[in-house]
This record gives sequence, C-alpha cells and structure tokens, in this order.
Amino acid sequence: MSTTVTSKGQVTIPKRVRDLLGIGPGSQIDFERAPDGRVVLVKVEKKARPTRFARLRGHAGKGLSTDEIMAMTRGER
Repeated sequence: MSTTVTSKGQVTIPKRVRDLLGIGPGSQIDFERAPDGRVVLVKVEKKARPTRFARLRGHAGKGLSTDEIMAMTRGER
C-alpha cells in the first residue's frame, strides 16, 4: 500500500492502517527508526489523567497528630 506526499510534506494514512492502530482525528502518532533502518509509524498512547481527587492528594501538609487533636477538643491547648 502506498500514498503520495503533498508539497507540504503531508501524507494520508490509509484507512486499513488507521483502523489497525486505532488512529482517529486528534490521535498522536510518532515515527520511530527501526534497527534495520526502516521508519515505523506508532500510535502515541495517552497517559491516564489523574482524577481531580488524586491531583489534590498530599497537599494539606503534615497536619496534627491524634493526641494534638484530642488535646484541642478537651480545651487543653
């Protein structure tokens, strides 16, 4: 299967290849050089975005110990 390079250096990826790699609009692809010199088209997998809760985890600081909290509730501090 072959394709033609435009004057801007663009090519159309054949539908069979897009379907095989799961490439659609907005997909990121990479070109990698194989050890034998060939250039291979690879779909770039998106990294999983952390949830909004995971992004906030650990941002509250050290905080108070249980003994300190109990002392505050008893009015000892």
